[in-house]
Amino acid sequence: MRSRREKYDFLIIGGGIFGIYAALYLSQHGLKICIVEKEKELLKKASIVNQARLHSGYHYPRSVATALMSDDNKSRFTADHQEFINFKFEKYYAIDRFGSFTDSLQFERFCEFIGIRCEPVLRHPLFNYHRLEALYATTEYSFDPILIAEYYRRKLKEGQGNIDVRMYNRVESAEIQGNCWSVEVSALESGERHQLEASQVINATYAGSNAINRLFGVRDIDLMHEISEMVFVTSPQVKDIGLTVMDGQFGSLMPYGLSGILSLSSVAYTHHKVSYDNLPTFDCQALNPECRPDFPSICSSCPARPQSNYRKMIGQIKHYFSEEVGFQYFTSMYTIKSKLKASYIDDGRPTEISILNDNPRFYCIFAGKINSIYEIEKVVEF
Repeated sequence: MRSRREKYDFLIIGGGIFGIYAALYLSQHGLKICIVEKEKELLKKASIVNQARLHSGYHYPRSVATALMSDDNKSRFTADHQEFINFKFEKYYAIDRFGSFTDSLQFERFCEFIGIRCEPVLRHPLFNYHRLEALYATTEYSFDPILIAEYYRRKLKEGQGNIDVRMYNRVESAEIQGNCWSVEVSALESGERHQLEASQVINATYAGSNAINRLFGVRDIDLMHEISEMVFVTSPQVKDIGLTVMDGQFGSLMPYGLSGILSLSSVAYTHHKVSYDNLPTFDCQALNPECRPDFPSICSSCPARPQSNYRKMIGQIKHYFSEEVGFQYFTSMYTIKSKLKASYIDDGRPTEISILNDNPRFYCIFAGKINSIYEIEKVVEF
């Protein structure tokens, strides 16, 4: 059954943090917004499956542009989300003695250039200096993804006078009619179809970006994708310490917001599978018909998800701590992490908001750092 065509100023596809922030920002200007999300819940994928690092720039010594953008957005994000941020832990960056792409002198120069704290720590009882060329005290915080997700769900409910949220819905087709987009969406549970009309469209689907771009007849953005595992551990000795070892096949340990749990990632072991197709295409999709390259599902609950690498990750991070430090495995979460193919060169993570059609407007947001939610304000027109 087809219902009457509903009209919106903006259709936003994707109910992650970037799509929700864009909806809230636009609704403040009196615009009527529709969010279409294909999952049954908002903010259940990459928005929560991450290391919860509030980037200050340290992480990108080979991409000054990414580092500067991270630091630029940090102050505003911190001010807007203070109650969900862990300020009370010691954060260290370190250089491995073997195989790093960045040595201690380069890292110090980089930090000085972008103006961020970097203080050498010559002795510390909890770290293993036999494996570390250098250790630095830095200033970096951790946000709580679970609490922030709850916060934005609540904000959406408060603003639903002019924001419609369609959960468990899929975009079926789109075409230009006059100066608007005519879009058909279907409810995945009932199969009922609806016709929507939107003056502008924002694609904020991250790993699903190119599937949506193709439905709207606009060009792909060049992406690669990885099925990634975030490990969560506890440790009584270092529960209030974060360590990131730069710059190569190393890893990072961070407090996961205010949860009391530590998130653990590893360049060598976090990413289980890689796809160089513009759509996220993996062999495990053959085992789960609900997950397709054009319709990726939630990895954490997927029966075909990879076996955990938590033992390897814990074994790796233990090299950098003294023998008295122990780690206990808690759980793992999985998601598809996507990045621009051009980022392979310098490991940069730029925020890219492309205008892929001008009349009517079609925007594609691609960003992996939560600090960058505000970038949409610089680009969108209404």
